[in-house]
Amino acid sequence: MPPIRSESWLKSANQEGKIQLALQDIKEGRIKSLHAATKLYDIPYATLHARSSGVAPRVDTRWHRHKLTQLEEDSLAEWIISMDTRGAAPRPSTVRDMANILLAARGESPPATVGKNWPSSFVQRRDELRSCFSKRYDYHRALNEDPKAINEWFSMVQRAIEENGIQSEDIYNFDETGFAMGLISSQK
Repeated sequence: MPPIRSESWLKSANQEGKIQLALQDIKEGRIKSLHAATKLYDIPYATLHARSSGVAPRVDTRWHRHKLTQLEEDSLAEWIISMDTRGAAPRPSTVRDMANILLAARGESPPATVGKNWPSSFVQRRDELRSCFSKRYDYHRALNEDPKAINEWFSMVQRAIEENGIQSEDIYNFDETGFAMGLISSQK
């Protein structure tokens, strides 16, 4: 059975704990200098000095090569979720275009752009997002894609509920009914 965590992860977590203890001892006056703390806790002087100067641990910092700020990424994720709840989930190319619009709004010349694989990386690093394929309609479904037929179906379901005395808490799923108006082929 493989190990749950790698040794390097355990070593960095152990070192982070030592750094926190060293900083606490220095703050409370039990240790007089950074050099004494590095020898006592067996940690690098440069790391302890940087941390005492307010530099955040590497795991807590945002990677410097992200093109969008955290706020821009959050608003883009909210936009994607909003579009999805309205039944019009954006395609990766649309997400890429929206990210480029956000970058262009900064006013840089020339404006920065994201790459063709950026949307898939963005979706992978955001827990609230996921990508899936939509299925194309067959010919018979496309023929019945009109509001009148859809309203008739809902009326029929409502009549069945009323005639049979079905309680709302007993209704949980009517197969996998959904509507994607105008979708005629598989797409991601």
